[in-house]
Amino acid sequence: MTLSAVLLVTAVVWAVSVIRSVRLRALVYSLPLPMTLALVSTPYEVGGAQVLGVLGLNLFFVTVAVTHQRLRWPILLADGAGIAVYVALSAGLLAVDIPFEEALGATLVLWLAAMLLLRRRARTRVAPATAAGGADAAAAGEADAAAAGPAAAGDADSRAETPAEGRPDGLPALLKLLVIFVGAILTAVLGAVLRGMVVTFPYSGVLVAVEARRQLVEFSGHFARNSLALVGFLTAYHYLQDVSSAVALGSGWAAFAVVATALHLPLRRHGDARASPPRRVSRPLRPAAEPASHRAVSPPSGRS
Repeated sequence: MTLSAVLLVTAVVWAVSVIRSVRLRALVYSLPLPMTLALVSTPYEVGGAQVLGVLGLNLFFVTVAVTHQRLRWPILLADGAGIAVYVALSAGLLAVDIPFEEALGATLVLWLAAMLLLRRRARTRVAPATAAGGADAAAAGEADAAAAGPAAAGDADSRAETPAEGRPDGLPALLKLLVIFVGAILTAVLGAVLRGMVVTFPYSGVLVAVEARRQLVEFSGHFARNSLALVGFLTAYHYLQDVSSAVALGSGWAAFAVVATALHLPLRRHGDARASPPRRVSRPLRPAAEPASHRAVSPPSGRS
């Protein structure tokens, strides 16, 4: 990679690192900008190994999440473990000749299996939470009502300081830029070892994992869903790379946009449906009691 490409990667990663929403961060991270830079600045082509490299990107985040959250490794050490796993996978993929169609079919099958597993895990987590919430609703309502007064100001301050889906904790600005720049240079150095797998190397993954270390599981799930769009990008590029690099890149970005839109439109509609508050059922108004002065006074039955 040239110095200009390294600087562009640094700028892109910086833009990703300032995003607080985990879902939006995963979507922006999925943009094939580093892949485009690698394809433009290197002579490598897209083949079966590069498609399987998308699985390597997911394996990188899974490794970081397991080593950091379960094994309690420091985040930078966990990043190193993720990079080591990706490099080992790349060496194995480059050692054999993998036909593109077979690699594409295996990637799609593994992606579908991952989506089914994530959906099943989400359902198993929601069901116990719903049951427990129904059982504790009455007691929690009384406790919340009692604590609402003194805790209202504190809750407002905490909401102002902490975003809805992310927590602003990361490296200082100058140190963050230094880590991004060093990571980009490290990618250029590893290019001699990774060869064609440099196309799918996690350029910004190291810093993104640092920024999202408290939401690594959630981020990995969103990125796994978005990675299908990266497969579409690489597939379109592969079939048109012999025509022209510009045509292949244009078709790749178009395929990425189509697949990403297809992935996120149903999710957005479902989210909007859940976010809309339930409508209140209007009850008929009860007639007000008549004033005493308007009540009919019954006449006396008779006078003696």
